[in-house]
Amino acid sequence: MRTALVGYGLGGAAFHAPFVSTTPGLTLAAIVTANPDRRAEAASRYPDAELIPSLDDVWRRADEFDLVVITTPNRFHAEHARTALEHGLNAVVDKPFAASAAEARDLSDLAASRGLLLAPFHNRRWDGDFRTVARLLTEGALGDVHRFESRFERWRPEVKDSWKESGDPADLGSIAFDLGTHLVDQAVALFGRPTTVYAEIRTLRPHASAHDDAFIALTHPAGVVSHLWASALAASQGPRFRVLGNRAAYVKYGMDPQEEALKAGEVPGGEAWGEDPVDQWGLLDEEPVRTEPGSYQHFYAAVAAGAAPVPVTDAITGLEVLEAAFESARTGSTIPLAG
Repeated sequence: MRTALVGYGLGGAAFHAPFVSTTPGLTLAAIVTANPDRRAEAASRYPDAELIPSLDDVWRRADEFDLVVITTPNRFHAEHARTALEHGLNAVVDKPFAASAAEARDLSDLAASRGLLLAPFHNRRWDGDFRTVARLLTEGALGDVHRFESRFERWRPEVKDSWKESGDPADLGSIAFDLGTHLVDQAVALFGRPTTVYAEIRTLRPHASAHDDAFIALTHPAGVVSHLWASALAASQGPRFRVLGNRAAYVKYGMDPQEEALKAGEVPGGEAWGEDPVDQWGLLDEEPVRTEPGSYQHFYAAVAAGAAPVPVTDAITGLEVLEAAFESARTGSTIPLAG
């Protein structure tokens, strides 16, 4: 699949280009960026990829590509995905998949009507620690789970001059759309569509315009409660996962190592790729449990095989959860989520 990567910021450079360029069945044919520094970096690392300054050139030459990867600023995700589908191109769309569930449904319907692949990029399903939780649940190691706690917490007290910190609602700069999207998607993947949503979403840092702190509580059909935290103002981080069952508990600290490896320029997929250091392994009732290797490469392997690794319906559910979370935070009430 001849692939055009649209955007070469952190997402394009670290999370997409390394995998598109190394996945059998995919060719990194073009990188779209007008930024001179990013163009130079991309040319150095991917000399066989054409550098295209304007997305309009991709649409004009749509017959030269098979797949478009959308990793532009959040506010453009749905617009660019729609244009790709209208030009007959398969699409991978970074999170948040769209600004609303309704917009996501429209994209899903368009892709289905054209017979095109449309894949939400929820790569955190291939975090090693998340894969470990999923395995423990499948094995029944925890018994009946009653509480799932999950955190993406950071200490970033200074506000950056970035669209990600924008207070304009159209920019989708809220931490709920950023880290919260991953947290909600993982909970949905493990326990299904929730029945109720309660949330506290705040802006805490001085001079901040976008939400930088969020707590979201989900009740799932089988009675599992998910407690999800995302924060830019956590000077002390809690466990990445704390999963409680009626037979055992699993507690894991630290982040999946793939992001830092990718930022450092490592090529994914080697023998030790995604391996968690032994001192970072989680504990199952105080006994260390080896973390499953992280494997973001599996996402693009599925795309190359013509399958959506994450169903669009899950991305729609995630957006419905976030819409309910914003309503809950605004009203201070628990919001029922229709089936």
